[in-house]
Amino acid sequence: MLKGQIVETFPSPCYVMEETRLRHNLDFISRVARESGVEIILALKAFALWKSFPIFKEYISHTTASSLYEARLSAEEFGCLTHTYSPAYDEATFGEILACSGHVTMNSLSQLVRFAPYVKAAGHPVSLGLRINPEYSEIETELYNPCAPGSRFGVLAQDMPDQLPEGLEGFHFHCLCENDATSLVKVLDNVEQRFGRWLPRLKWLNMGGGHLMTREGYHVELLIDTLRRFRQRHPNLTLFLEPGSAFLWQTGYLRSTVVDVVENHGIRTAILNVSFTCHMPDCLEMPYHPAVRGAMTLPEETCPEAVRRGPYVYRLGGNSCLSGDYMGLWQFDHELRVGETVVFEDMIHYTTVKTNMFNGVAHPSIALLRADGSKLLLRRFSYEDYRDRMC
Repeated sequence: MLKGQIVETFPSPCYVMEETRLRHNLDFISRVARESGVEIILALKAFALWKSFPIFKEYISHTTASSLYEARLSAEEFGCLTHTYSPAYDEATFGEILACSGHVTMNSLSQLVRFAPYVKAAGHPVSLGLRINPEYSEIETELYNPCAPGSRFGVLAQDMPDQLPEGLEGFHFHCLCENDATSLVKVLDNVEQRFGRWLPRLKWLNMGGGHLMTREGYHVELLIDTLRRFRQRHPNLTLFLEPGSAFLWQTGYLRSTVVDVVENHGIRTAILNVSFTCHMPDCLEMPYHPAVRGAMTLPEETCPEAVRRGPYVYRLGGNSCLSGDYMGLWQFDHELRVGETVVFEDMIHYTTVKTNMFNGVAHPSIALLRADGSKLLLRRFSYEDYRDRMC
C-alpha cells in the first residue's frame, strides 16, 4: 500500500509522478518480457522511490543494485534478492551485500578471485557473474560511455582466461544509454564475436540497461525478435535486461515557480525556485534539454540573434549560486511573471536519485497523481533534512 498524505494541490517545487503513465510503461515492458522470453528488472540507480514499489511489484519481480544501500533498499522495500553489480567491493560491506543479493557481478578478474570464496560460503544461493567489455558502444556522450578506451568497466576478451574461473555462472555487459534496439543488435554481434566461446559454459547473460523501449519510435519488435533469436542460439542462457529510464519515461514532471525575471545584454532569464545543478543534473551533464510545458524549445547554439532577443524568449535559471545553473532557450506565448508556474516534462528518471542540497537549496517535494485523480504527497523536505546531511 502506498503511504503518503492526501493533498488538494501540489506544492512548489514538486516532482509529480503520474500513476496512469507509469502503469502504461510497466504494462508495455511486461509484454516485451513475455514475448521475448527474458526478465526485465528495475535499475534502482535510475529510480529508487520506494513508496511506489507496490505499483512496480504488480508487474516485475526483481531489481538491480549498484551499492550496499541500493541492495538493502531492494531487500527491505521491494522484498527481493537483487542483482548487484559494483565497480569494486570491499570486505567491510560485502557480507551485507551478499545477504541482499541473488546475483553478484564482479567488475574484474582480481575481484572475482578475491570474493568468489565469500559467494560460495553465502548463507543462501548467490549466482556469481563477471562484467565484460565488448569494446563497442554507440553512446555519443563520453561521460556516459562505458566502452571508451581506458574504461574502468569490465574485462576485455583478450584478458579472459581460456577456462572460466570456478563458480562463474554469468556475464554482464552495459553498453547502451537511451539507445534503440538497432544499437543492441550491433552490441550483441560484438559480444558473440569476442566472447562467444565462453557463452555455452554459462547460465545467464545480463544485457544491462539503456534499452529505451518505451520511447515513441523505438523499434520494439526488433528488440523482441533480436532477443528471441539470441535465445535460440544460446538456449542455455537466461537473459536479463535492467533498464531504468524505460520504466519512468514520460511518467511525470517537475513543477516550479518563477521567483524573478532578470535581463542582461538583451537576454532575459526567468529565475525559478528549482535548480538544474541540484535537481536536474543530467540537464548540465548529459546534456539533456527538457521540454517545458507550453513553451517551444529553441536551439541555443544555432538560434539567430533576432530570435534570441525576440518576444517571450527566456533562459530558465536555477536558484543556486553556480553561474552555469541555467538552460535556454525557450519561447513562451506570453510574458513570464513572478509567481507563475513553469513545468519541466519527463522529470522522474535520474532526478530524485541525483538531487543534492548544494547551497542549502531544498529538495522539491515528491508526489503521486493517482489513477483515480487523487493527489498523494509522498515526501516534503525540511531544514532538518539539510542539517542531518551536513553533520
